[in-house]
Amino acid sequence: MTAPLPDAAPPVLFVHPGPHGVAVYAREIAAQVVRERADARITTPDTLVALPAGTAVHAHVTDRLWGASPEEATRAVVGLAARHPLTVTLHDVPQASDGERNRPRRRAFYREVTAAARAVAVNSAHERELLREEDVWHGAVAVIPLPVDQRPIASAPSDDAVGVLGYFYPGKGHDEALDAAVEAGMSRVIVLGRASEGHAADLDAFVRRADASGVEVEVTGWLDDDEMAARVARVAVPVIAHRHVSASGSLTSWIGWGRRPVAVRNRYVDEMAALRPGTLSVVEPEQLAPAISAARVDAATTWHGISALPAGRADATAAYLRWWSGVSR
Repeated sequence: MTAPLPDAAPPVLFVHPGPHGVAVYAREIAAQVVRERADARITTPDTLVALPAGTAVHAHVTDRLWGASPEEATRAVVGLAARHPLTVTLHDVPQASDGERNRPRRRAFYREVTAAARAVAVNSAHERELLREEDVWHGAVAVIPLPVDQRPIASAPSDDAVGVLGYFYPGKGHDEALDAAVEAGMSRVIVLGRASEGHAADLDAFVRRADASGVEVEVTGWLDDDEMAARVARVAVPVIAHRHVSASGSLTSWIGWGRRPVAVRNRYVDEMAALRPGTLSVVEPEQLAPAISAARVDAATTWHGISALPAGRADATAAYLRWWSGVSR
């Protein structure tokens, strides 16, 4: 039996406009909270000034959403926490793949944010461990997984290609998918999305490298939900091969549309495979090319066929409401 929702009013939910993945997710969760709770309120950068000081606020945080640099983002989030008791959900947690220049700056940002917040949440146990391993935060951390929004689509695998879903940026797994596609004898890779901000040149370089390897790359650009669903249904082999792994909206999107992607093993992928058994084909890095070849031959293995998956949006909302209630005591 599902536990009853708490009576305590949730904090005001701060959301950003725009297409950034964290901003989109924050708005989706906020909308679900409002549907569940008549006393829930939402604020934006434009309306925040009207919110009385001392009003509890919840925000979804990554440095790239809150400023042009980690230092600017630090000033923005710490300034918000100085005016309002703040709970945060952290995204895109710092790690080695950030590089020698950005890693210490991003660590500093997340340290300042966690120190200023009343309570901290992340979207996976993997991220909770990253906070400790990166010496960012050693206090309590709530884990509320990214939900799967199930929108099953009909099978129509007519694109003989490897597909990688979501924004393009270094570490997202496109290079690994390309190398495996070449080894598997496939001649097309589809980037289901567009370059993340600041990474257009990286995408151009990727396309040139693929061309030199004899592989055609199609970049779909931004697609609305219906267009994306149609392309997700058509791609022969969905692949997840992240090197930079925090939590993955791309992974939950594949699963939500009914696909069972080939996923290169890491701590986060193992966690998600345990959370939703049967939804991922987990392989070691060296097994990616053979797994792509096998999935190309047997398309049925790339669809999970599970009608009711755990940890949906209503479950995430209920978890947030219970967490906020505990924080407010």
